This record gives sequence, C-alpha cells and structure tokens, in this order.
Amino acid sequence: MRPLVILCHAWNGRDEFICDKAREIAEWGYASFALDMYGKGILGKTKEENALLKKPFMEDRSLLQKRVVKGFEVASRLSYVDAKRVAVLGFGFGGVCALDLARSGVDLKGAISIYGHFDSPPALLLKPIRAKILILHGYNDPVASQQTLEGFEKEMDQGQVDWQAHVYGGTMHAFAAPGANDPQAGVLYNPLAAKRAWVSIRNFLAETLQN
Repeated sequence: MRPLVILCHAWNGRDEFICDKAREIAEWGYASFALDMYGKGILGKTKEENALLKKPFMEDRSLLQKRVVKGFEVASRLSYVDAKRVAVLGFGFGGVCALDLARSGVDLKGAISIYGHFDSPPALLLKPIRAKILILHGYNDPVASQQTLEGFEKEMDQGQVDWQAHVYGGTMHAFAAPGANDPQAGVLYNPLAAKRAWVSIRNFLAETLQN
C-alpha cells in the first residue's frame, strides 16, 4: 500500500504537464493520481477557452468542492493506496482545488498550492482543516496578490492550521510551467523558482506521508 498524491491541473485542463508531474511523483515511491476536474479529457486551447472552463467552478465553489472531493474518494479507494496517507497538490486553478479539498475537512495529510488563489469559499463549505498546508507563490504574481495571501495566512492562523508559505522574489504567475511566457500579463516561467518549489514539494510530501 502506497501513500497517495492527488494532482490538480491548471485552468486549461488535465494536460501533459500535470501527467508528467504525476509520473515524476510516482518515481518517488508514491501512488499518483492526476485528477481531471473538467472530465472527458477536455482541454482549453486559448486563454479565453481556459477562462470559460474555469469560470463555473470559481463562481460555484460548492461545485468545485463536490468534484474534487469525489476525485479524492475515487483515488483513495484504489486497491494499492493507503487511504490514511493522502496529500493533494495543484497548480494555479489546481491550487484552489487543493486548498478547497483541505477546507472540506476530508482526512488529508497535506495540501500544496503552487501559484494558486487564496480566496475562501462560502462559510457553509468550510470544515476544520486536518491537513498541513504548503503555499508556493511568486512575489510578483498579479493573479493572486500578496494581500490575498496575507488574508489566507490569517485564516490558517485563526484555524490553528500547520501551514507554511514560500514566496519567491522576482517571480510571476505560472512560474513552474515551461510554456508560460506573457510577462505583460504577469505570467512567466522561472526555472530557478520551479526547481526550488519542486524540492520543497518533495520534502513536504516526505514529511507528511512517510512518517
């Protein structure tokens, strides 16, 4: 039985990037599960399409929570998975999914947001967080400001959650995605920040899932 890591994709859908990350995490000795939040392999091809795919979930966080919790339940029932040792991570929109899964109160050891959003869902969707939280964020990310991160940190502190935030200087949104190249929009790949983040992810998973 292996510890499980659930991966949540960015706003474009379950693409090769997230599948490659799942394969790499599997090489570390975990069971990995790349969740498809949109279903049926749907992928956006433009920023406009991506925004339309993401929009229903951001406007209805109960829909988002139901979908990601269902993915958690399905993955946790796999025969080779240790359902008592589960973590989730997500990039961008997937970071929202990871944090909302933790906020749902499921039995989760860890949740990682990589350049995700931090605004809280409606109070009726909030349950006590049982997971440790890791935030990996670019200081120059205009999609999720430092002010929203500070608000999230206060939320975690008030909930007495075991949390940590790593903020990378000179780093924009989507810093771990090699194809990100729109600095005017605040979106840019940063290989050094991506490398540092991946080391932090591996260390965090070892701390939360192997003990």
